[in-house]
Amino acid sequence: MNKPRILSGVQPTGNLHLGNYLGAIRSWVEQQQHYDNFFCVVDLHAITVPHNPQTLAQDTLTIAALYLACGIDLQYSTIFVQSHVSAHSELAWLLNCVTPLNWLERMIQFKEKAIKQGENVSVGLLDYPVLMAADILLYDADKVPVGEDQKQHLELTRDIVIRINDKFGREDAPVLKLPEPLIRKEGARVMSLADGTKKMSKSDESELSRINLLDPPEVIQKKIKKCKTDPQRGLWFDDPDRPECHNLLTLYTLLSNQTKEAVAKECAEMGWGQFKPLLTETAIAALEPIQAKYGEILADRGELDRIIQAGNAKASHTAHQTLTRVREALGFLPDPHQPQ
Repeated sequence: MNKPRILSGVQPTGNLHLGNYLGAIRSWVEQQQHYDNFFCVVDLHAITVPHNPQTLAQDTLTIAALYLACGIDLQYSTIFVQSHVSAHSELAWLLNCVTPLNWLERMIQFKEKAIKQGENVSVGLLDYPVLMAADILLYDADKVPVGEDQKQHLELTRDIVIRINDKFGREDAPVLKLPEPLIRKEGARVMSLADGTKKMSKSDESELSRINLLDPPEVIQKKIKKCKTDPQRGLWFDDPDRPECHNLLTLYTLLSNQTKEAVAKECAEMGWGQFKPLLTETAIAALEPIQAKYGEILADRGELDRIIQAGNAKASHTAHQTLTRVREALGFLPDPHQPQ
């Protein structure tokens, strides 16, 4: 029996942080043997906002290497670069032509980012969810790991599938597979160290808002020492008046691999002066093996290139099968140069 397929990816916009790892990548690693996994570095998405062309290529390699360092196993998973598979761009255009504009204009993330960018907002930012739909649909993904902030984009993907299948498919032969969300409840939304009400993000201007996977121990110590807290003694979860307390306890729970109940009992009588060193020690210990493995991977650049090239080839073969199916359904003349 074939395993259900998963598609997910991370943008190469700088180093990965604990939110990326605890909210997504660690769960990919833990569950990967149960699925046929395609994990891409979504560099096309990275240019929907102003980016640095001098660092994009190196950032792409960094993300691929961190996938491996975090435990993505090539026995179960394929790692590839989005822009190296041309089918992503072509399918995005085909989907654009059947996606109503008002579906995109209602996307919450577009509205939020457009406010920040003002007159610099690009068509690509508006169209981001259609490219994301193409990413997912090219691989006939059964499930898509998404955080709460990406659920609306997956709902749009499902709407596009239904529209395509209704207009161009048959009941017994749908053109595209309808994907389902795979949402990890615990740790799916790691919050900023500077503001416990906001998600930890690479786009935050302050480096003190996040712990990056490659931060050295002294930097981790500095960030946790400076992170926002409150004057109360005693630490507990789920208090809406103490979002930072809840967030830091959640980080400790996830990094120490303990239950919420065990952490609540351990930390109930602690002050911040006792808890912060504990969290620091735990974070450093949790990231040390990832950082060591990352160093080993980058030391053999040729092997990393080989892994990416092999992943690109496998992804291209799978993606072009779907692209051909969509082109046929939409009525295009077959392209004799396309790989079959």
